[in-house]
Amino acid sequence: MKGSPGLMTTVAAAAFVLAATYLHGRLTDRWTGRNVSDQLKEAAASMEREFPRQAGEWQAVDDIVADPRELERAGAVGHISRTFRRDSDGGMVAVFVVCATPRDASGHTPDRCYPGAGFEIAEAEHRETIPLLDRRSAEAFSGTFRKSGQTIRVFWTYGVDGRWVAPQIARIELADAAAVYKLYAIVDETTMTAGLGTQMCADFLRHMLPEFDAALKRTDAERVSGEHSGRPEAGRS
Repeated sequence: MKGSPGLMTTVAAAAFVLAATYLHGRLTDRWTGRNVSDQLKEAAASMEREFPRQAGEWQAVDDIVADPRELERAGAVGHISRTFRRDSDGGMVAVFVVCATPRDASGHTPDRCYPGAGFEIAEAEHRETIPLLDRRSAEAFSGTFRKSGQTIRVFWTYGVDGRWVAPQIARIELADAAAVYKLYAIVDETTMTAGLGTQMCADFLRHMLPEFDAALKRTDAERVSGEHSGRPEAGRS
């Protein structure tokens, strides 16, 4: 797989965040005894089924496999872990998405997890506003982390009710949501010119978030249509 020479190191580092945040599994028997709402299960299943493999020039090139034993230690429901390549220049982004309760989704953020993996914070987290292709905008946190000469750029954002936001205290501000999508976009910018990593993450989100939201809307519409078609007509037994 061609792309940034430090991509595999980026993926390995990102796997630490993944292991600290995600629960691997597709709603199997491991859920026995857990209090997981049907709405959360449906949202997780929709995410795993519908997350696009292409958005604009960005094409999925590899799925990242994490250790299930590590992932089962957390409380999220379902995940996507994948790398994408931009056709025009070969730029690579590692992407992780989870579906979880607000409490679980907000429990482990990069500014906590990467230092735990031996990285230092090189650029403190700050908010970015990203214009999307469907004329909406998304909020995301952005920051960089450095270790042994490698610098990693991370964007992370929370999706709820068709919005992508970067709340100061996600656990509180998103508390009323039954399910939250949390998305990381990660780039190794060690050898990049200043600003390119930010541009790549923003460009990926600009294309991917509208595609993902549209796929979820189609799924919801099909589900509602199916429910209505299954109802008996008024006046019939």
